[in-house]
Amino acid sequence: RSDLILLLFDGYKLDISDEFKGAIQSLRGHEDKVRIVLNKCDQISQQQLMRVYGALMWSLGKVIPTPEVNRVYLGSFWPKYKTPVGTVYEDNLDLLASEQRDLLRDLRSIPKNAAVRRVNEIVKRARQARVHAHIIGHLRSELPSMFGKNKKAKAMLDDLPAEFKKIQVKYNLPPGDFPHPDAFKEDLQAFKIADFNKFSQRLVANADDALSSDFPRLMQLFPTNGRPSGDYGLPDDGRGDSSPDETGTPASSRFGGHPSEKSASRLNTPIAPTVPYPPPYSALAASASTSRNPFGDDTDANPGILRFRTLFDSICEPKRKMVSADSARNVLSESGLPTELLREVWNIADWDTRGELDQVQFEVAMRICERLKGKEPLDAARSQVFSELGLTNRFYS
Repeated sequence: RSDLILLLFDGYKLDISDEFKGAIQSLRGHEDKVRIVLNKCDQISQQQLMRVYGALMWSLGKVIPTPEVNRVYLGSFWPKYKTPVGTVYEDNLDLLASEQRDLLRDLRSIPKNAAVRRVNEIVKRARQARVHAHIIGHLRSELPSMFGKNKKAKAMLDDLPAEFKKIQVKYNLPPGDFPHPDAFKEDLQAFKIADFNKFSQRLVANADDALSSDFPRLMQLFPTNGRPSGDYGLPDDGRGDSSPDETGTPASSRFGGHPSEKSASRLNTPIAPTVPYPPPYSALAASASTSRNPFGDDTDANPGILRFRTLFDSICEPKRKMVSADSARNVLSESGLPTELLREVWNIADWDTRGELDQVQFEVAMRICERLKGKEPLDAARSQVFSELGLTNRFYS
């Protein structure tokens, strides 16, 4: 039932125990869901990382018997309450940042991939049901009308592969949709072929129409993969989205500014991410209680606690848990700050240029406005807020 399966390895501990090997082998048939994560790669030099990667692929080749090469993501994922130990090699940081973006993009595509997989399963079942109907209809039509039905049925079951070949040629059916002859024979022996209903051409025609028209039309409703990285909540590396929102306001000018000027600057000058990219689970880590603390749960005195959760829940979309640009503009404008300053706050908080804010981004915007009202400089306010919420990532520092 899982949509994605992550297998984690440490860069300096690649051995696969018998228990882990058994768990991996139990995933047979679901290899397309498996992703490999090689963790703590920042503690390995570039030369060592090349050797470790090769050793990991060799070890996995003996455990996962698939012709395709498994996707391996490199990274260094540390929990918020822990600091990295050992030596941190900076020669791999750019590579690890790209790998982390790819992994998060893969995770964010789970809903779409899960829906596509369900449609594929329905298509598979429809094809098998069509073949099953042709098999039963053919076997029933071959029975004599009066005497010798049981004898003829036994003869056909004993030579079931030949009957499958006749059906395949007659109806032009793919051989991969046919069941295994031995298993099908064992199941069919519990029934009398003469008791089955007659073959219904109308029902099979409905299945053919669904396979040729309905399911392809359903697949066209899914979004394509040609989306900017900002749609996935990832740094856009200066290639942000300037599409208008539901009000017709371009994403680059939610709080003013001419969109053509910003688009021109993006085309002419590559812009590096100006905001550190947050860890993927920063929202959970900041809002959940630290049960690992022997002195009790977090209190509101902890700077990592999301203090504007109640306000966020009151204005966000209930299902998507996102605050639209209009709702955010109304709330942020109540701070009384100048529009030019609010425009800068929006650019900081909307680091993925989606034109809407999630819970952590909304917290960032509200805290920065709070500090700006106290006459604190914008850069200092931004650094302090990102530090409090644990959003400073060494890959983007």
